[in-house]
Amino acid sequence: MSPGYSVAGCRTEYLVDPLGLDTPHPRLSWRLEAEERGFEQSAYHVLVASSEEKLARDIGDLWDSGMVPSTAMAHIEYAGLPLQSECAYYWKTRVRDREGNISAWSTTAQWTMGLLKRGEWRSRWIGRRPEPSMEGSLQPCPFFRKVFTTRGPIKRALVHATALGLYELYVNGVRIGGYFAPGWTDYEKRVQVQTYDITDSVREGDNVFGAVLGDGWYAGTVGFLGRHVYGKRPLFLLQASIEYEDGRRERVTTDGSWRTSDGPIRYSDMIKGECYDARLELTGWNEAGYDDSGWAAPEVRPGYNGMLTAALEPPIRILEERKPVSIRRTEAGTFIFDMGQNMVGWTEIAVTGKPGGRIVVSHAEMLNPDGTLYLDNLRQAVQQDCYVCRGTGEVERYEPHFTFHGFRYVELIGFEGETDLGTITGKVVHSDTPVTGTLDTSDDMINRLYRNIVWGQRGNFLSVPTDCPQRDERLGWTGDAQIFARTASYNMDVSRFFTKYMLDIADCQQASGAFTDVAPDAGWIRHKMWNDRLNWFAPDNSGWGDAGVIIPWTLYTMYGDTRILSTHYEAMQRWMAYLEGTTDGLVRPGYANYTDWLSIGENTPNEVLATAYFAYDALLMSRIAAILGHDEDSGSYGALHEKIAAAFRGAFVAQDGTIYGDTQTVYVLALSFGLLTETLRDSAISRLVGKIRANGDRLTTGFLGVGYLLPALTDHGRADIAYSLLKQEQFPSWMYSIRHGATTIWERWDGWTEEKGFQTPGMNSFNHYSLGSVGEWMYRYMAGIEADPDAPGFARTIIRPLPGGGLQYVRAAYESLYGEIRVSWHREGERFRLEVTIPPGTTAKVVVPGRLVEIDGVRLDAAEAKVKGCEKLSEGDAGELYGIGSGTYLFVSVLPAEAAFVTRQGESE
Repeated sequence: MSPGYSVAGCRTEYLVDPLGLDTPHPRLSWRLEAEERGFEQSAYHVLVASSEEKLARDIGDLWDSGMVPSTAMAHIEYAGLPLQSECAYYWKTRVRDREGNISAWSTTAQWTMGLLKRGEWRSRWIGRRPEPSMEGSLQPCPFFRKVFTTRGPIKRALVHATALGLYELYVNGVRIGGYFAPGWTDYEKRVQVQTYDITDSVREGDNVFGAVLGDGWYAGTVGFLGRHVYGKRPLFLLQASIEYEDGRRERVTTDGSWRTSDGPIRYSDMIKGECYDARLELTGWNEAGYDDSGWAAPEVRPGYNGMLTAALEPPIRILEERKPVSIRRTEAGTFIFDMGQNMVGWTEIAVTGKPGGRIVVSHAEMLNPDGTLYLDNLRQAVQQDCYVCRGTGEVERYEPHFTFHGFRYVELIGFEGETDLGTITGKVVHSDTPVTGTLDTSDDMINRLYRNIVWGQRGNFLSVPTDCPQRDERLGWTGDAQIFARTASYNMDVSRFFTKYMLDIADCQQASGAFTDVAPDAGWIRHKMWNDRLNWFAPDNSGWGDAGVIIPWTLYTMYGDTRILSTHYEAMQRWMAYLEGTTDGLVRPGYANYTDWLSIGENTPNEVLATAYFAYDALLMSRIAAILGHDEDSGSYGALHEKIAAAFRGAFVAQDGTIYGDTQTVYVLALSFGLLTETLRDSAISRLVGKIRANGDRLTTGFLGVGYLLPALTDHGRADIAYSLLKQEQFPSWMYSIRHGATTIWERWDGWTEEKGFQTPGMNSFNHYSLGSVGEWMYRYMAGIEADPDAPGFARTIIRPLPGGGLQYVRAAYESLYGEIRVSWHREGERFRLEVTIPPGTTAKVVVPGRLVEIDGVRLDAAEAKVKGCEKLSEGDAGELYGIGSGTYLFVSVLPAEAAFVTRQGESE
């Protein structure tokens, strides 16, 4: 045994000890902790047992892998005996190093399976019986309760719960689980099931399950598509399994024996807000001993035709609480609070009032010039919550249940008391995707931009990647998601978030093979077809449907996940067949609705953009097929990419290199997607730079072009232009919004300008992550942290920092599956210091810009100078290339006068 290293961080399907899995072959991952620089694993040994006792005796009665020669530490697929519903599985691993030393076993990890067969569900769907007076209007949220009695000591208790709509679940008066469960899916296809371990919550004797249902996406208002997109009333499904110490088992199921009643939540709608009447509170309703004789029996509904699947998405939680930074009393007697940050969630209020007194809490992102809330951009959304006071004279606390808002400013209307900064508390709510990236530079404006990107992600990653959190939309636009996916993956752990979202995309793939513009579809296709009468309908949209290929590729790149590729390979093939079938000589038509959405001052032709994306999909499909072992497909898609590129040049590229449309975006995509010959690449980059210069060193790109703009410039030797665009403060630019107080990314470059004020309120969100896709460039290029495409998921990292832009330092870190990768560079005159940390079991290639003079204090005056764990591989115009093992290294080099460096030539990933 080697005392110098150990195994830690064991995870199953990306999670620590997950509950309710339904995959038959869960994947196992771990990390290494090692003191030795350059430590590498040479083999692993996994044991999976049916009990902790057996595992403690080193018995893997379900799977004993033996010592497997491999450096792999992630996505090790369980290959043991078949897994059973509701069973718990315990596992541990040990590894061998290069010298043959074997580590101690890791600590025990575990996972629990959910209900794997539809026939194992004994529960019935229940709901509140409809009242004719409520048809078509906002409806009260129904409350449900069920008393169940346990007899004897309990070994384990699990509960599986879901809803068509949303649910809050209570056990003996204590809430369990996150918010907005079970999440948004295409309910006609699937609904997610959450599994909870309630062993410690259940006591011997009488117990109570309590549940409150909200309309949610199922029966409430969905974007601008209206109410009842999927159904008219929410329904609830629960099944609990109680195992006693003596081996007995009991079930508690939803059925006609439950009791239901209306309560204080008079309505709660995601778009229309909530009304809560505290006079109607049901004190003690979710605990034993409550008198429910006045409650009614629920309606028991027939079975559900969709799939019941284990929850993939991370739970939605309150992840931060914020106090306002200021209060202002208006002439109308209301109070306006400034939270200091555009955020998503809701506010909790602490107030007193008369019995029946109505207090309205109104939310907005911006203020009008007269200091009132700017509400015009909400369209039909009502970002207001109404609280009706009990009026007991005591402080009453209230926060909403099944709605959320996007806001910086909060107006308290109808409150007659005195306020202070403790009167309201902002609750920041989003999918619990843990932070994985950090970035800090010597430039405060760039740091603010980075924070704005992160806040935009926090505000819009709520079950699905929404486009905005405030107006009557909040849909899962696929184009926005694909262009931002890599930035998102650096900022936070979105492995399971995007895995679930890809199921949403696949679920609404059309019979033609087309991927949709939004996922879940939520009636968007029907909405578009209705608008076809106005010649508005496009059966697909380039840059949006392509998410069905680009997002799986991004997850593979960032997490080394091949399962996401194999799961959706056939769907991606159908998409490719659809694209090819809608071309004329491999040139795609120009019917798309969006093109380079919200570009500024230039309009990219649809057919140019659509053909470019078609080519890029073919290029990615060639790589994906090769990874999955489909060599013939790989060759076919590779050839298809070359043919599309030739068709693109023939249709759109003039002899002098001008591309049809002559926008910044057409050159950016042609360069990024490998569509040009070497000569034409030189012309394209020259033309692109010329257009940027002619526009005052400012961009014109919209949602799609902006994600590739800075990478394309950098990859083709013009990082100086990339930095000038990043730091530009005049309109249009990222920094323009920051100079005017932005704390999130705006939807449009011209959301507000000094000359025109607010843009059209019909589409003007101030929290919209798409233009924040520049975050990818900040991590991959400015800081220089990138996954090696030949060893994805950061099994091998490429460290290639990009000094420039007048920056004195950049510090960045990324928490990969294997551990934290850190890069810190500092420039002082000609001297450049680069400190790099690589986690155990992985390696890196480091490109040190300039002339390297020192590594870890060892001067490299002589060719024979050696540093442990570090090997020189090559040198060139971009700098010197070194291969390193795990550990921390300090490189010192000499740079020429302030300049931006060419870091690579050719394609961008």
